[in-house]
Amino acid sequence: MKWITREQVKVDRVACPWLIRKFVDPGAEFVFVPADRIESEAERLGATPFDVPGAELGHHGGRCSFEAILERHGLAGDAALTLLGRIVNGADTDNTLYRQAEGAGLRAIAEGFRHLGLKDDHAINSAEWIVYDALYAYCREMVLQGKPMGAFA
Repeated sequence: MKWITREQVKVDRVACPWLIRKFVDPGAEFVFVPADRIESEAERLGATPFDVPGAELGHHGGRCSFEAILERHGLAGDAALTLLGRIVNGADTDNTLYRQAEGAGLRAIAEGFRHLGLKDDHAINSAEWIVYDALYAYCREMVLQGKPMGAFA
C-alpha cells in the first residue's frame, strides 16, 4: 500500500512511517511531495494521506498524526505505543497536551537529522528509525516498571 505526506520530514512524518511499517503495513511504500501536490498525487497513486491538514490520519484536537494512526488501526491498547505517541506529540506540537518531558529531546534529535546532509526524506527516515526503535524499547521498559507516563512524570 502507498502512503503519502509532505516532504521535508521532521518528527511526525518520520514517526508515522516507522509506526506504519512496524505495526500496520510491513510492505508500506512512502511518498513525500510538496504540500500543494498531496491531494492530486494521493488520488493518482491511490495513496493514503497522513500528517497533512484535513486528513483522517492527521492532527486533531491537540493530538498528532501518530496518535491518529494508533487509534485508527487499533494500536492504542499497547501502553508502550501510547507512551511513544505522547513523546511524539510533545516533540511535534507545543507540548501543552501532555507536557511530555521526553518530547524536547526527540525534537532536538529530529532537528539534528535534518542537518546531517542526508539526500532526501527516505534517507532521513531510514537513518532515524533506529531512534524510534530505541524509544519504543524505552517505552516498553517504562510500562514494565509501572511508569506508563514515562520516567519523568
